[in-house]
Amino acid sequence: MDIFETFFNTEVLLRTWPLLMQGLWVTVQLGVASIVAGLILGLFLAMVRLYGPGPVRLLTRIYIDIFRSIPLLVLLIIVYYALPFVGLRLSPFASAMSALTLVSGAYTAEIFRAGIEAIPRGQFEASAALGLNHRQTMTDVILPQAVKIVIPPLTNNSINVVKDTALASVVAMPDLLKQATQAQALAANPSPLIGAAVIYIAFLWPLVWAVSRMERRFGQGAR
Repeated sequence: MDIFETFFNTEVLLRTWPLLMQGLWVTVQLGVASIVAGLILGLFLAMVRLYGPGPVRLLTRIYIDIFRSIPLLVLLIIVYYALPFVGLRLSPFASAMSALTLVSGAYTAEIFRAGIEAIPRGQFEASAALGLNHRQTMTDVILPQAVKIVIPPLTNNSINVVKDTALASVVAMPDLLKQATQAQALAANPSPLIGAAVIYIAFLWPLVWAVSRMERRFGQGAR
């Protein structure tokens, strides 16, 4: 067998393609759910860290530092395999989403915090002079400007979340990598793994290109 027949076997790829598509759909669902939940959690943590009471800010900072330090695979194993011992059993999807959200939320919180702190202090003072309360200042003045700053890093973080969904295969999640691994075993040929890699590239490459374009655009705007 030559390299093409071993790694790029068209017959095997066509036969296992439905399995790969099923896995891709699960990956998309898990990625979107984790990204949205991580954005909500991250914005909440950022606001608490910036404007919450002192002890709460300290706890938030500890949470962010811990979940930015812990490997996602370790956290995923803890959530899926250890929590049942304390009476909390989650499905593979819920376990994977919880672990991804906890980690993504920590990174997102730092992104939002940096974006808010990048807004000139004069914006806050001008809002106070206009009689706006804190909520109005944040929703009408600060956050719309901060969003432009944080879109590129948030998009990059979202790409990382989608890539990290591949780790969900360790808890029997039928994501793209898990389905490719099963297809490889059924076909006794590694071509499905190559197919999965191509799908990941085709799915994520446009997002990587969009991030690069946004970074150049916003960088030119800043200059």
